[in-house]
Amino acid sequence: MLRLVVRRLLQLIPTLLGLSVLLFLWLNKLPGGPAAALLGERATEADKARIERALGLDQPVWVQYGRFLKRLGELDLGTSTQTGQPVWEEFARRFPATVELGIFAMLIAVAVGIPLGYFAAKRRGSWLDVSAVSGSLLGICIPVFFLAFILRAVFAVNLGWFPSYGRQSTGLNATEVTGFYVLDGILTGEFDAAWDALTHLVLPALALASIPLAIIVRMTRASVLEVLGEDYVRTAESKGLQQHVIRGRHVLRNALLPVVTAVGLLTGSLLSGAVLTESVFAFGGIGSFLRTAIDGRDYPVLVGFILFIALTYVILNLLVDLAYNLIDPRVRVH
Repeated sequence: MLRLVVRRLLQLIPTLLGLSVLLFLWLNKLPGGPAAALLGERATEADKARIERALGLDQPVWVQYGRFLKRLGELDLGTSTQTGQPVWEEFARRFPATVELGIFAMLIAVAVGIPLGYFAAKRRGSWLDVSAVSGSLLGICIPVFFLAFILRAVFAVNLGWFPSYGRQSTGLNATEVTGFYVLDGILTGEFDAAWDALTHLVLPALALASIPLAIIVRMTRASVLEVLGEDYVRTAESKGLQQHVIRGRHVLRNALLPVVTAVGLLTGSLLSGAVLTESVFAFGGIGSFLRTAIDGRDYPVLVGFILFIALTYVILNLLVDLAYNLIDPRVRVH
């Protein structure tokens, strides 16, 4: 297992280098150049020249790229033009909110999607199967931001069952340890704060989980149907093995392989959905910060976000490979 982790990490180096080249070329091809993008359209030629000298943009391309790599290695992503603070500090402050929302959304998608897909396949053609397929199709078709508005209007504004915005109620004075509010409430014993943070998570997480949930249901159903037709399942049934043994050892263990891959990729894609979802619920994570960065052409923040997404996909792919080794011993052989 350790050898696999080391090999996968080494294989990621060319990927990250390729990403750094694309980012560097993108920054240098901005309209008017990076200096004009930072200073705005009304910047004078003198201001542009001063910024180019300060940032080393008057140096040869390979020198600029070397400095760009060095800054990335030092986690120096520049300064946000919106707040005047280092981009890394802005991301570190907002990172827990987006991760907490993404984890909760994916837990909902997996906890509901896999059992629903399995039982829909086992009862193929029943009302449960038809409802699961129809509901998953509806979940894929509805835009995340539209569903977020509906959930907020119905369950927060009209019914008042859940909070309509933010991560925690104002005036709660909860102790912050890690930045993950639910976890902080549990660690400090402030369970009222943990519950309050959890209620703030429900609606945005449901909106964000809609598309992953629909995809997981359909993939699990299709995969289980395929596995149920295999000879080794029929052999296990003919031997009189108990249903929970057949379900766990022969059906689910083999059917989950493509689902694990989907879960890894969908978790990374949650970040793009978080941009709109966090904006609707004023959640205060990376997503809402990115939206304002796009409006204000805050390019250092955009570069940081692209790197953040890339690293997330890299880590998730590594975790998917490890999960494959645990689920299917045949992978370890190869």
